[in-house]
Amino acid sequence: MFADFLKRLTQPRPAPLTDSDARLALAALLVRVARADHDYAPEEKARIDRILMARYALAEPDATALRAEAETLESEAPDTVRFTKSIKEAVAYEDRLGVIEALWSVVLADGARDDHEDALLRMVANLLGINDRDSALARQRVAKPT
Repeated sequence: MFADFLKRLTQPRPAPLTDSDARLALAALLVRVARADHDYAPEEKARIDRILMARYALAEPDATALRAEAETLESEAPDTVRFTKSIKEAVAYEDRLGVIEALWSVVLADGARDDHEDALLRMVANLLGINDRDSALARQRVAKPT
């Protein structure tokens, strides 16, 4: 299943993703960001599950299962750029800030910012067409205590 998905993503001009593929790609990107500092903390996994539950109206077991699939896909995927481009094509511009907020939420879930995570977020935001200012504002929104 993942081999076919990755093959479709690596085509010179990949077809737009289906809804389920877009979910998987976004979940894999969340996992990739969480793993960027080489410390995939339980808080980050829990945050990813909550994001997936809220974004896709999933029950907790379904969100956990999607994250588990995404973890496998992320470990096999060679390229963050392709994930990001596929998400850009699958997600309307207005919703991309929500993607950046979700990514920042995962980065901040373990209570520590890491240079690797920051660098990856800058690259991903750029690839999604989100400027540095809007990305920083998204980070500030999710960092505010509730």
